[in-house]
Order: sequence, then C-alpha cells, then structure tokens
Amino acid sequence: MDLILGLIFGIIGSAYFVYGRKQQHATALFAGVALMIFPMLVSGEVWLIIGGLAFTVLPFVVSI
Repeated sequence: MDLILGLIFGIIGSAYFVYGRKQQHATALFAGVALMIFPMLVSGEVWLIIGGLAFTVLPFVVSI
C-alpha cells in the first residue's frame, strides 16, 4: 500500500512541479518537490496519507 500511495503522490507532485515551473507559482513548485521526495522519506501509511494530503492541499490554501 505504501508503494501505491507513494506513486499517486509522486504523480501529483510531478504535475504540481510542472505547473509551478511554467506559471512561476512558488507554492505549487515547493509542494511538487515535497510530494515527490516525501514518500521516499516516510514509512507508514498513516503518515504518508497525512503528509501527502497536506502537501496536496497546500497550493490551494497558500497562494504566494
């Protein structure tokens, strides 16, 4: 399950990264990088879900 969640959050992160780079949106760029790296550093489904959802929602909550 960790592998599948990591893959999902990695795909979302790469989309945020591309969007943030093209639109020069710093929050989306940071969230994208964090979502691509975060699944490699965290073990445990609960923390992966909590952190992944937090970084996924970040560009909608914070707009710089």
